[in-house]
Amino acid sequence: MNTACHKATGFLLAAFRCVATLCMALILNACATSRAPVEYRVLPNSSPPARYYVVAGDTLFKIAWRYGMDYQELAKINNITAPYTIFPGQKLVFRAPYQRPSQTSSAVAKTPVKTNTTKPAVSTRSAGGTKAGQAPSAVAPEKPLPTFNGRWRWPSEGKVVRSYSGSVHKGIDIGGERGDSVMAVASGRIVYAGTGIAGYGLLLIIKHDDTYLSAYGHNNSIEVAEGQDVKAGQLIARKGDSGTDSVKLHFEIRKNGKPVDPHSVLGKR
Repeated sequence: MNTACHKATGFLLAAFRCVATLCMALILNACATSRAPVEYRVLPNSSPPARYYVVAGDTLFKIAWRYGMDYQELAKINNITAPYTIFPGQKLVFRAPYQRPSQTSSAVAKTPVKTNTTKPAVSTRSAGGTKAGQAPSAVAPEKPLPTFNGRWRWPSEGKVVRSYSGSVHKGIDIGGERGDSVMAVASGRIVYAGTGIAGYGLLLIIKHDDTYLSAYGHNNSIEVAEGQDVKAGQLIARKGDSGTDSVKLHFEIRKNGKPVDPHSVLGKR
């Protein structure tokens, strides 16, 4: 009897070990397969770092939007001119360095400046070091934006399911069905299209003029390309749930880099 009990106990212990090992393997496998891929992302509108190094896929508009800055201010601080081209590895700062005011002595200030009436010698080279008549190498100027008359239209049909609330929610959410049309609210140029800003999913940003930008997040698909000019009412995307838990369009308007209530600009439908 004791031998039979001993054998039964051993069998049960062996079976328990097998079950425990199998459960542990299943748990580890589930964890490994469900782990999201590692991707460098920054929370939208978080405080800018002391310095930032440009990575592939960045644009000045994207970086400025990410940190809640006016792209023109960011460009000015970093001595970047239109069309605001940046390069991987380039260092950007978000505050202009402090400059001690120059102190000119009163004696120097009162010294009259003599005007040189001698005609300067004509140089065969320009200030850029190129020969006269040869255009110096430079970044191509930014092409003119489409005419923006200050009139706005709503970006999509659907009920507003979440309103603007300042620092907590910087735009409005418009509900609907997957694939619903998303239209440009005014004429402008697509300055960003991608998924590089956390919290917005598949995002489009349109520059309307030097003051206003509009953004369209959580799209299912994008129907335009970065750098493309668009007209008011033009189809630019299809509504989706990228980066969120339900189908909706997240829409923002920024004035000089700062979010404003879209209702105050769009008006009633």
